[in-house]
Amino acid sequence: MQYRQFGKLGWKVSALSFGTMRLPLNSTNQADINEREAIKLIRYAIDEGVNYLDTAYVYHEGNSEVVVGKALESGYRNKVKIATKLPVFSVRDKADLDKIFDNQLKKLKAKHIDFYLLHSLMNSTWKKVQEFDIIKWAENKIKEGKIGYLGFSFHDEYELFREIIDIFDWSFCQIQYNYLDEHFQAGKVGLRYAAQKGLAVIIMEPLAGGLLAVKPPKEIQQEWDKTGIKRTPADWALQWVWNHPEVATALSGMNSKMQLQENLESANNSGPNTLSKIEMDALSKSRELFQKCGYIGCSKCYYCSNCSQGIDIPVTLEFLNRYAAKRRDPTEQEKIKQQYATVVPVERRANNCIHCGQCEKVCPQHLPVGKLLTEATTSLL
Repeated sequence: MQYRQFGKLGWKVSALSFGTMRLPLNSTNQADINEREAIKLIRYAIDEGVNYLDTAYVYHEGNSEVVVGKALESGYRNKVKIATKLPVFSVRDKADLDKIFDNQLKKLKAKHIDFYLLHSLMNSTWKKVQEFDIIKWAENKIKEGKIGYLGFSFHDEYELFREIIDIFDWSFCQIQYNYLDEHFQAGKVGLRYAAQKGLAVIIMEPLAGGLLAVKPPKEIQQEWDKTGIKRTPADWALQWVWNHPEVATALSGMNSKMQLQENLESANNSGPNTLSKIEMDALSKSRELFQKCGYIGCSKCYYCSNCSQGIDIPVTLEFLNRYAAKRRDPTEQEKIKQQYATVVPVERRANNCIHCGQCEKVCPQHLPVGKLLTEATTSLL
């Protein structure tokens, strides 16, 4: 495993970190984690050198922290740093802060949390942080020894990111960054600014919710083939992230041993400034080609999974991305339509949308979900 400096702290983090938002499931229910397989995966990752484990209060409808707590029994707690997050969007009054935090400690079976994040800061949640004086609350937890270091995850524009960075002496931050989203939200400018300030920058969605881990459109594969270098799609994406010296670690939500092993191998071959100009040019061209396909930046976070009409929004948008990528191949597009009809039950399809807007309120990517579901109705049904 390759290790990288964690910002201004005297500690090195594994290049690959384990994100627990997409653990293996027993069913389509996000709360129904296959605990046995999830625990095996987490422990295998730690045995292979992963030393940073990321979870959150809301992941898997509250069950991710429970499984992480169980996985870190039998001596594993001392081998890894735990990161979890305060769901600022769920805070209604100051009493919620201790209530949520104490519940997290209980679920994680922990006396303290190494790295604590204010979850999904954007304009609306940042106002809550200020209204309830959450930073001061967190500082008190640090003094009590219940939190090691404070950071935040971010989903908004660079101007707000810089404002947040400058207001407090944060230890780390977490941003979305991949070769498609180089200039999205905080983006490259934010990455560099945070690193210059001494923050460890943790990358989420290095594979764009899995989109960059599957077989790409033919035109993109041809660009990669021109380099003479053989890599899997996931390896191309991860190497692009790790090529940035400002990146401390990349989170990946792995739900199978095969995915984990592939990412571990990628991490072992990674390093800052190791990609050649030819490789970087190929990835820049890939970005352009993806954008021409009508790429939808859904990260499959499942925050929209409680749709009032029962629509499987993440899966629908995944199929819409796949459909767009085959715009020059009507035969393949027809196959994708048939797969959508097979995989997604009638009651969970796009055409059930009533445009209530609830999904758009919780989407960290700020996607026009209603409009996209209308497009999916036209394209996939």
